[in-house]
Amino acid sequence: MNAPPLTRRLKISYGLGSTAEAVAITATSSFLLLFYNQVRGLDASHVGIALAAGLFVNAVFDPLVGSWSDRTRSKLGRRHPFMYASILPAALCFYAVFNPPAFGEMGQLVWLAVMNTLLLQALTLYHTPHLALGGELSDDYLERSSVMGFNTFCLWIGDSLGWILSFRVFFAASEGFPNGALDPTRWPLFSTTIAAAIFVLLLYSSWSTRSRIPYLPVPAADTPGFGLRELWRDVRRALSNRNYVMLLIGLFFISMMVGVRTGLWLYGATYFWQLTNDDISYFVIGSFAGYLFAAFVVKRLHARFDKRWTGMFALLLYAIGPALPLALGWLGILSADTPGLLWILIAFSVLQHAPYSVMTTTIYSALADIADENELKFGMRQEGVLFSTRTFFARVDQALGTAVAGAVLSFIAFPAKATPGQVDQAVLMGLAAAFVLSTIPGLIAAIFYGQLRVTRGSYDATRTALAEKAAAAA
Repeated sequence: MNAPPLTRRLKISYGLGSTAEAVAITATSSFLLLFYNQVRGLDASHVGIALAAGLFVNAVFDPLVGSWSDRTRSKLGRRHPFMYASILPAALCFYAVFNPPAFGEMGQLVWLAVMNTLLLQALTLYHTPHLALGGELSDDYLERSSVMGFNTFCLWIGDSLGWILSFRVFFAASEGFPNGALDPTRWPLFSTTIAAAIFVLLLYSSWSTRSRIPYLPVPAADTPGFGLRELWRDVRRALSNRNYVMLLIGLFFISMMVGVRTGLWLYGATYFWQLTNDDISYFVIGSFAGYLFAAFVVKRLHARFDKRWTGMFALLLYAIGPALPLALGWLGILSADTPGLLWILIAFSVLQHAPYSVMTTTIYSALADIADENELKFGMRQEGVLFSTRTFFARVDQALGTAVAGAVLSFIAFPAKATPGQVDQAVLMGLAAAFVLSTIPGLIAAIFYGQLRVTRGSYDATRTALAEKAAAAA
């Protein structure tokens, strides 16, 4: 049965699932460390450890969900049963992580570790099958880039939605709190509203893509059901693909860079540049310009250049661009008193979001091509296992990277419940230096991206071999 062409509406409906995840990840990555350190008064390094505590659970749970969904047979297909099952737990866990009971410090840290781990598992239960679904929606080399381009743009919508709601509504500057996030009374409304948005967006995306289920790949009749032995075999098959291993290593270093920067960025904006939350909300302009540019050019880039070169050069820009303002601040060229500072920083933010969008779309599109290679080699499509890598390293961003950021804050002796404009200059220079040094893992990742062999030629050869194999079987 031939699948009808993908419509723009369906691509957007699919992408809105990533909007929900982006809202959740942006809120937790940007605010959990700040909330528990500056609002609740807990030690930053202890908060970082609590956030990283559940990471080993994800290391097992992500490929488990991927392998299980790869082998699932149901009226709802392979992916949708998991997506539906995740919706309510994700919303409830998000609310819980920002509303700890009135325990002592250790009790709050345990609550954070447990609830954040459960939140990450709920998001994995949705997002790993959801990304695998995106890899299955088309088998065309460039149409895959289009699908993932819409998905990446919807990630921007979620990131920006969380950003605008946080800084212009929930944590808007007031006379007593230039950074409203430091006001303890603001958090209940924030957590309730974002949890509701997560629920609605996940439900809509799951429901509105159900019409595509009859046209999606299904496991072969002789495919064994899910089990620990099959999980181990699936992981071994994935790791036997050289392109996948190069991508895996690169993603680890990218995630370390992203996690550290996400944990430190709000500290830099609030204390180094002394921006108010109203100021910070304007950064959505830079992110919109970057993502809009990438949405229009990424398919054209993949048509003209191999995906490995597109991804590598986008990653180089992404590693260097966001660090430039704080490097200039460390050198004394820029400061909180620089005229037009806000718009200078917003212009630099385009160098963060445009290459990030191109890089992310390229990763997703390349993973779909790698799924073709593994189908040819093993006779089974493994989008679930392959895309679980991206899901897992998104958790590394939030957990391990944030733990490193917390350790950095403790190392430079950043004070708890600090007041903007009253933090020691040496501490601020340490903050800037740490952000700049986070460029190093990004540069390492670019080296591995350059080792990928995902090209238009390799795609054509693989698709031709798959067609010949299918014809022979028929």
